[in-house]
Amino acid sequence: MPTNTQILLDHRPTDKVSPANFRIVETPVPTPGPGQVLVRHSFLSLDPYMRGRLSDAKSYAKPQEIGAVMGGGTVGVVEASNNPRFKLGDAVVGMGGWQRYSVSDGGSLRVVDAKTIPIQAYLGPVGMPGVTAWYGLNKIIAPKPNETVLVSAATGAVGSVVGQLAKVAGARTVGIAGGSQKCAYAVRELGYDACVDHKSLRFGEDLKDALLSGVDGLFENVGGEPFRLAMRRINDFARVAVCGLIASYESEPTPPPDMRLFLVKRFKMEGFIVSDHVDLWPKALGELAGLVAAKKLIWRETIRDGLESAPQALVDLLHGQNFGKMLVRVD
Repeated sequence: MPTNTQILLDHRPTDKVSPANFRIVETPVPTPGPGQVLVRHSFLSLDPYMRGRLSDAKSYAKPQEIGAVMGGGTVGVVEASNNPRFKLGDAVVGMGGWQRYSVSDGGSLRVVDAKTIPIQAYLGPVGMPGVTAWYGLNKIIAPKPNETVLVSAATGAVGSVVGQLAKVAGARTVGIAGGSQKCAYAVRELGYDACVDHKSLRFGEDLKDALLSGVDGLFENVGGEPFRLAMRRINDFARVAVCGLIASYESEPTPPPDMRLFLVKRFKMEGFIVSDHVDLWPKALGELAGLVAAKKLIWRETIRDGLESAPQALVDLLHGQNFGKMLVRVD
């Protein structure tokens, strides 16, 4: 009998996340009931928000249940269907979790075109990260031509899309990334006008030099010292979209800006969770898919092989060891 490999949360981390917080089990492959479909997963998405779900502290997302399959976005193929909306062989994206197979009633599944666009792109630029970039840039920052948009984690799954969309809008784009290789990619491939290496001993000086005209729009994914320094360069009436604070997820929280800065600079800062805006997902996904199909939006992936690699892949993601979108190829 074929088995379903699953990764469960064994216990919550008390400090930094470790592979020891998870355990792997083998269970029978589930049989879909009336109205259900069986999906065999091809790729699993690893995302920073997962760190928050490992805690039982109150947050925007429900904590991951101990002893249950770890949640996460997946793409795969329908292997059996008792639902008229899905047929055998359909490529689908959903929240199947850290397991080889999942059963769904179809309510959270979306059929996608895996012929024109690679199937794993639906976990990246044409998925939740892409929509996150689209919303934060267009609905919060709303850049005008020739304004300066600063993006932290500029080569990550979200940041890389933000930078490209900002260039389409006519903005000058400056990225922050970790390492000279990532910064070179940001400029040469993603089209950033400049990129500053936060690992450099000259980071503060280099950031100031790249932002001589200040910051009109800040897309914040990191927090910590990069955020503190960026806020020193904020212009009057700037817009700050707070998408993530990965530097704080396993260390001290990022303090807010001095309240006087809000008054003096009259800027707007808004945190957002993209799942609060599902009504805009079809529009965003349509635009993103069109750009990807036309090869006007590029992306990069870090792929780990084998479902069992997921725990370490999450640890590596939280410590910046990914280049672009972090994925696990299930088989």
